[in-house]
Order: sequence, then C-alpha cells, then structure tokens
Amino acid sequence: MSGNHTQKIPFLDRDHSILAFNARVMDWARRSDVPLLERLRYLSIVSSNLDEFFEVRVAPHLTAHKTNEQRGLYTAQSYDELSSRVQALVAQQYAIYNDELLPLLEKKGIKLVPHSERNPRQRRWVKEYFLKEVQPLLLPIGLDPAHPFPQVANKSLNFIVRLTGKDAFGRENEVAIVKVPRILPRFFQMPPVKGSRQLHFVSISSLIRSHLGDLFPGRQVTEFSQFRVTRHSDLAVDEEEVKNLRTALRKGLQQRHYGQALRLEVSAGCSEYLSRFLLDQFGLPDQALYRVPGPVNLVRLNQLIDKVDQPALRFPPYQGAWPVQLTPGQSYFDRLRQGDVLIHQPYESFDAVLAFLREAVEDPNVLAIKQTIYRTGARSELMGLLREAVRRGKEVTAVVELKARFDEEANISYAERLESVGAQVVYGVVGLKTHAKMLLVTRREDGQLRRYAHLSTGNYNPNTARLYTDLSYLTADEALTSDLDQIFLHLASQNRLPKLNKAVMAPFHLHKFLIDKVDAVAAAAREGKDARIVLKMNALTDEPMAKALVQASQSGVKIDLIIRGACILPAQVPGLTENIRVRSVIGRLLEHSRVFLFRVGNEEELWLSSADWMNRNMLRRIELAWPVTDAALRHRVTDECITTYLHDNRDAWLLHNDGQYLPATAGSGRHKSAQVSAQGALMTRYGSRPV
Repeated sequence: MSGNHTQKIPFLDRDHSILAFNARVMDWARRSDVPLLERLRYLSIVSSNLDEFFEVRVAPHLTAHKTNEQRGLYTAQSYDELSSRVQALVAQQYAIYNDELLPLLEKKGIKLVPHSERNPRQRRWVKEYFLKEVQPLLLPIGLDPAHPFPQVANKSLNFIVRLTGKDAFGRENEVAIVKVPRILPRFFQMPPVKGSRQLHFVSISSLIRSHLGDLFPGRQVTEFSQFRVTRHSDLAVDEEEVKNLRTALRKGLQQRHYGQALRLEVSAGCSEYLSRFLLDQFGLPDQALYRVPGPVNLVRLNQLIDKVDQPALRFPPYQGAWPVQLTPGQSYFDRLRQGDVLIHQPYESFDAVLAFLREAVEDPNVLAIKQTIYRTGARSELMGLLREAVRRGKEVTAVVELKARFDEEANISYAERLESVGAQVVYGVVGLKTHAKMLLVTRREDGQLRRYAHLSTGNYNPNTARLYTDLSYLTADEALTSDLDQIFLHLASQNRLPKLNKAVMAPFHLHKFLIDKVDAVAAAAREGKDARIVLKMNALTDEPMAKALVQASQSGVKIDLIIRGACILPAQVPGLTENIRVRSVIGRLLEHSRVFLFRVGNEEELWLSSADWMNRNMLRRIELAWPVTDAALRHRVTDECITTYLHDNRDAWLLHNDGQYLPATAGSGRHKSAQVSAQGALMTRYGSRPV
C-alpha cells in the first residue's frame, strides 16, 4: 500500500457539499431546454431543500456562533461561512426568478400582477376578494404589555406593520403582527382581461400587502414587511426514558412548529427598524436575516404551477412500462419460483409491487404478511391492502418507523389504524430508525410453508415511485427469505440476530462488511490484479468508509462514485485520490438507488441496499444490503445503473480536485460527441406512454 495512506485526508465539508448539491439542482431552473413551468418547479425544490437544511443542519452552527465556543466541528466561523454561502445561493435563486422566469412566463401569457400594474377592474376584484375571503381570517395583533409578541410557527407567512396614531385606548403601540393562515391559497387567479388570453395571478402576500391599511382603521401604516422564520425541527425524544414512543412523538410534533429560530426571511425593502425588531424577538444574529425580492416562500410556487393548464410548459407525461420480467395476469408466486425479478423504477412501474401485495392479500393460501413502513405517502393503497389482509384473517406484522423525518404524523396515524383492525404493529428498535425496505409473504404450498419477498432501495410510496429512481427486487430465494424472516423476528422480539445467509444488516455488520469489501479489493490491486469499485448512492459522508476508499485508490483500485448529493471525499487530488472520480447526476428524476459493485479481474460482486454510506445509516439505523447473484440481473443492473450513468455528459457534474463541481460536457470542436442523458436513455429504452 502507498505510504500516503497514513496522511490526514482533507475531507470536504458535508454542509457545504449539501449546498453545492442545491446549486446543481438550481442549474435546472436556468436551462433553456427545460420546460418553463418545470424550471419554476426546480426553483421551488431548492427552496424546500434549503428549508430542510436549516431545520436539520444549522442549529449547532448557530449555537456555536452565539456562545462563541467550538462545539466539535461547529464554530462561529463555520456559521459565518455557511451563512455567506446560503446568502449567495438565495441571491442567485431570486435573480433567476425575477430576471429570467417571470419575464419568460409573461411572454407565455402567465403573469403575476403586482398592485402597481393592476387595472381598475382588477383592483376592484382584489379588494372584493380580500374583504370576503381573506380579511375574515386575519387577526391583527397590536403589541403591548398585554399583547406580547405572538408565537410564530415554523415557515408560516406573517406580516409586521409599523403604525402611526393611537389605538382605541389612546396608546401608541406602533408595531402589529398579522398571521396569514396556512389554509389560505398562496396564489389566486384573477378574472381574464377582456380580449386577452393571458392568465393573471395575484399572490397572497401581494393581496394582503395592498390592503393592510384596511386592517387598522383610523391609523396609518408607515412601514411593513412580510416575514417568515425557519425553526429547528429535528425531533429529539429520549427513547430510553419514554414508556410509549408513539405518545412521546405525538407530543413532540406539537412542539416542533416552535423550535429554536434559525433563519428570518423578510422583504428586500424591509426597514432597518422592523428587521432589527424581528431579529431581537427571535434572538438571531444579523447573518440569519435574508432579504428577498419576492415571496418569502418559493416552495409555494407549486400552487401556481398546478393552476396553469399548459402541457407544453411541462415535461411530457411519462408512465413506467410493465416490468419486462413479468407477464400481466401471471401469478407472482409461479413467476418467482422460476427465479428473481428486478424492477427498475420509475422506468418500470411500481404498480407491479402493489400487484404483488394485492395477490398476497387475496390468495387464501397466504398465511402471513410482514412489512416495514418508512414512507408510504399521505393516501396509501398499500396501507389499505394491509388492513384488508387482516380482515381476511391473515397474520399481518407492520414494523412502522415513527421517526421517519417529517412523516412522523402520517406514520403514527397508520400505526393506529393498523392496530385498530388487529394487525401486529411494532416500532423497531429503541434508538434506531428502521430504514430497510422489506415485504415478506408466507404461503402454504403442498403442505409446506414457502416465503416470497420484496426488497427495495426506496420507499413504499406510489407518488415518489414515479419520481425517484429505485430498484425493487422480488425473490423466492430460500436463503434470502429466511434471512428476512429472522430480521422481522429480531425487530419484533429484540432477540439476538442469528448469522444471516445472504443479507447484511446495519447497525451490526454492514459498516464493517463494506469496509472489508473495499479492503479486499485493495489487497487484490496490490497483488497486481485489475481491481475496480463503482458505488452509486445518495450521499457519502462516513469518514471511515471514505478513508477506506482513499486507501484503496492509493493501492491502485480504480474507483467511480456516482453520488447525487453530499460527498466528503475529495476526487482527483494529486498524490491522494488520482484514481477516484466522483460524479453527480441531476435530472428530471431524483436519483435514489444504491448499487455497490466490487470487481477483481473477471470476478465481481454486486450489492443493492437501502443504505447510503453515512454514519447514521451504518450505525444508527436498521438497514439492509443484499447480493444480486443472478448473472443476467447483475449484468442488467450494471448496464442500467452504472455504465449508462458513467457515460452521461448532459446531466452529470464532475467533482474536481479544487472541491468544485463542473458540468460533464460533451466536448467541443473535433472532439464534440453526442449528448448522453442516462435518465433520457432509460426512459427511451423502456418507452413512455400517455398517462
């Protein structure tokens, strides 16, 4: 092994890597080859991602800043650097919104009409709508000792107003707060202008801003601003101390909306007096203030997008084909006795997974169904099928992850509804999230019990299954299904997990197992063998795993990492990581599949997994990895999830040795090659048909 392997590796900063990912997402809002409403949607996605970034990642940085004490990796400087990076990203975001997208939308006949540009008829309509539909739901709060600053919920829209004159009791309380109920739509379509085909919209903030004076009769509004505060929202529950996790989480959910304030967004023109007043109220430093020239919540642009019925401004509809390995109408049990089945979502339809569960529910020979529930969506056919299975007398066990971030409330509800019909519901292991995606069906056949299973790199959510790339794996393999049975038994009983046949499980073995795989390939490379590792995942932030990859690369292993989001491993650094290439593919679909390929000479192993290479996944979650042993399926996964992506020069970004991501271009001049989009190629391969 190279002597360099002992040197300290300059890992990239995880939080800055997350922000770099969002910059790559935002690039889609700039691309002229992307339909206009989809460009607007990408801008909305960035806002949603930044919301979650603040809710989950920023609190320790801010605490270090406030106390001026180093807390692990978090310092006052780390907060300043992070804030500067986010401020620049937000400035770019609103520049795209105001300077590029709004003018283009207007050219297409879609206009957000500000108060200054409304004609008399539109102003009358807005005023009437305000008086009838909006004002009755608003309750202005004048601040004084009897009316202190109100509780402001996380990410809610509010107005702050400065007034002249005196109130009804002769007092000069000059500041008032107006909360905007979440129930109010964020965009309204105004009646069309006679003879025009243009669609005219007004935002809720513009509508209220135009009539703030109506809320304070007898007084004059001298200053005002919309504002929005983002709060820490990662639920912290001491599972060792609570007797009922579900009850404790439900209580925590009520408090989540009022966690530590982390970011304050105000209008660009907000006065220094009002912005300082708000910063003081929320206990925030100047760096936490974001002045935005537009709506403070671009996430809600989705409501505007949904109101515009212009298919030409959207992506052409795409519906996954029926899986190539399945014949419609054929029994899944008959098919799986012939061999394993792979479904590449969303190029192939997730409906086939629901059909597998549906057949299991309706088959009188099926005795038991066991499933993990992490994210299933707000309205889940899957949950209805499990309830129906109970009604038909089958033993149903559901391992429901109550702590699936931002899905806690839905999962608590699902757990209670399953329990109400008699399903056995368990909540995994104290202190660990159950992130593995497993469905196990036990069926009586010829006097014996036989198991069938579904494993997945993604969630049991029909909505995201149309937008996320994932791999579903259906099998009747006795060794693998026996492993799953043991894992379900372990999760329910907390008994010691026996040695598994094929599957590898976190937090017990997966971390060490994967590092050992990397080390074994490195040892082969040192013996002069051709050695290669290709990993596709969402994130790589675990330092021991990253270190193992660096050491393997120094041993001569050629390593390709296809990582959508955060990656702490520096690529192409002379004397350190010349053999490592890192690429990120950002496309119409969200890359979500996890594929791990280890190759020595002509021998290769390919693993699928629910886990990213992150410390939390390896050590604080129930995760699963399993091998693809069928040579044809292994070739298919390699072709579709690795080779195709390594040739992408349209949607891919390459990490350079300075830590920056640059587009993987198709070259120029004599060296110019055809543009290749991995997602586009796969959508074409499987074919799109109208929804």
